[in-house]
Amino acid sequence: MQIKYIIAGLGNPGLKYGITRHNAGFLAIDYISQRYNFKMNNLKHRAYCGRYSAGEFDVLFMKPQTYMNSSGESVADAARFYKIEPENIIIISDDTSLPIGKIRIRAKGSDGGQKGLRDIIYNLGSENFPRIKIGVGEKPHPDIKMETWVLSKLKKEEQKIIFEAFADVYDCVDMFLRGFAIDKIQNKYN
Repeated sequence: MQIKYIIAGLGNPGLKYGITRHNAGFLAIDYISQRYNFKMNNLKHRAYCGRYSAGEFDVLFMKPQTYMNSSGESVADAARFYKIEPENIIIISDDTSLPIGKIRIRAKGSDGGQKGLRDIIYNLGSENFPRIKIGVGEKPHPDIKMETWVLSKLKKEEQKIIFEAFADVYDCVDMFLRGFAIDKIQNKYN
C-alpha cells in the first residue's frame, strides 16, 4: 500500500543520548511502535524506519540517525522519495518552553528555537507541517547552556511523567491517522 504520511520523532542516535531531554521524539516513536505493534528496524533514508498499515494507506515512522541538528536531511529525503507534502509530515520533538510532560500540537509555524525543526523547515522549504511538542522543562538556571540542558538525562520522576505523556502523543497520532482535523486534536490536547 502507498505511504500517505511520514511521522518522525527527533533525537540523537547512540546509547549515550538514550534517555535525554532531546530524545523525547525518539522515545515517543518507540512507544507508538509498541502500541501499534510494528518494528523500527529498517535502516532507510538515514533513519530507523517502521511501516504501519492504517487500513487504506501506510504510514512511515522515522527516527532520523543524522543527529538532531541535521534531522531535515533524513525527513526531506523520505518526503521526496514517497512524494509526501509537508502537510502530511508530523514531527514529534522536545520543547524546553513547556513544563515536563505537557504536550502542544501545532499545525505549522516557526522552529521556536528547536534546531531539529529548523533543519526540517530548511530542507523541506516549508514550515507547513504539523508537529507534536513534548515538554521537557525549562532550564533551571539561566547560566546553563541550552545544549547542556537538552542533552541532560531525564531524572527518574521526569521519565515517569514523560512516559505517561506518550499515551497522549499516541492518541494525537491516532486521531490524525483517523482523519480528525488538526484543530480538533489541538482543542483536545492544547
